[in-house]
Amino acid sequence: MFASCLVLALCAACGHPPPAAPQSADSAAAPTVNADYISRARTELPAGYEVGDLADRSSPAAFWGLGREWTADPAQCAVLGQPAAPDAPVRGWSASGPGGIVYAAVVETTVELDQAVTRECGAWTASAGHTGARVALIDGPVIDDAATVGMTSDATTVVEGGTETHSRAETFSAYLGGHVVSVTVVTDPGSTGPPLGPDFAATLLVKTVATLRGG
Repeated sequence: MFASCLVLALCAACGHPPPAAPQSADSAAAPTVNADYISRARTELPAGYEVGDLADRSSPAAFWGLGREWTADPAQCAVLGQPAAPDAPVRGWSASGPGGIVYAAVVETTVELDQAVTRECGAWTASAGHTGARVALIDGPVIDDAATVGMTSDATTVVEGGTETHSRAETFSAYLGGHVVSVTVVTDPGSTGPPLGPDFAATLLVKTVATLRGG
């Protein structure tokens, strides 16, 4: 009798599989991105800025003033300045005003932020033709389900007669898994116009990502 009851109990247990383990935050699907929404982020600009569509070159390195055939030293740092192939689909806009030039772009790419690269590229240089830039990594803003990185770029271009022109750029990028979003603010060190706030570029990246995610 005891053996019969034990068999029945075991069979009853077999008919009810254990409950599934709860899904962790890491395994949850990342928020979707709609690249067409990037135009909505223009509302974050201060008054007095003229806005236009991006040209065909839309990488941070292009915004820093480097030509198409630019190089990085060390070479592995180039992916930070151009995280996608030149022909990758991109959406975005640029705006010019008294505080400088603002660029916002979202490009399709499966490239992820490589922590080994960021460790090796705390300071690096980029060059193309008569233009050279010194680049330094800074902390990016915190964004859920995204890896971020910040960069400052000080570029010098030698023009005819040996005259030099200088520009400074601050770029923040977010890697969203299938897309990279970047915001770059370029300023002329000699400009007399009122500068944008010190956190403007980082804050605009956070708001742009939220916009792309439908927020």
